[in-house]
Amino acid sequence: MPYATLRYEVSESGVATIALDQPETRNALSDELLGELIDVLETAREAPQVRCVVLTSTHERVFSAGANLAGFGADVPLVHKHFATERFPRVFRLLGELGKPSICAANGHVLAGALGIALACDLIIAREGARFGTPEIGVGVFPFMIMALIYRNVPRKATNELLLLGEQISAEEAHRIGIVNRVVPAGEFENTVREWAEKLARTSPVMMRLGKDAMFRQQDMAFADAIEFLRSQLTIAFSTEDLAEGVRAFFDKREPEWKGR
Repeated sequence: MPYATLRYEVSESGVATIALDQPETRNALSDELLGELIDVLETAREAPQVRCVVLTSTHERVFSAGANLAGFGADVPLVHKHFATERFPRVFRLLGELGKPSICAANGHVLAGALGIALACDLIIAREGARFGTPEIGVGVFPFMIMALIYRNVPRKATNELLLLGEQISAEEAHRIGIVNRVVPAGEFENTVREWAEKLARTSPVMMRLGKDAMFRQQDMAFADAIEFLRSQLTIAFSTEDLAEGVRAFFDKREPEWKGR
């Protein structure tokens, strides 16, 4: 179906690309955009032909400038504002429970709430010149909705600096503190994203789903609980045809033929 705020396409290799497409608002995370993002992520999750999801932007310099501040100041009942913010955790959870790997292709600035969406993805590739930050404190807000994601990805003191000072950092600094996996020159950016996405799309879909679900569920478990849970997931993996095929292909020195079961 057509979307008003984003573009969606699936390649023959199984890579679904979701591009935020409201350049006139710098892809502000309005209720409409978040609602469509939830819908398209659910579509990608249920589509068997989709093997990897890439989240990017059609804007030349901005991935997303963050939440729609006009909505923050709107004269509507407080309970309606509370209901509206539920879309953010739904997006974060959908990315965590997608069952398929996700890449944020940060082709421009990633600010405020958009940083939370980027961090909810499994991997982040940044184009040189992109900037990252949580500038909310400068306009009398605080990045409450994305704080948990930042603390789970970035060392505490570096997170405190981002939240309290509200200053933007370069892609290179974002890489240094653990936000970004790779920083790539503009001329190499699209090819790098494509290479990573297609490599992920070639993996066993059933094993990727088991692994992705385990990654999401174990992150907040106590260590002893986590290792027991992960041991049970390995036992389930032993029961799959794809694991047996992968082992045979390794010893036969050939590419595996995944069946997804």
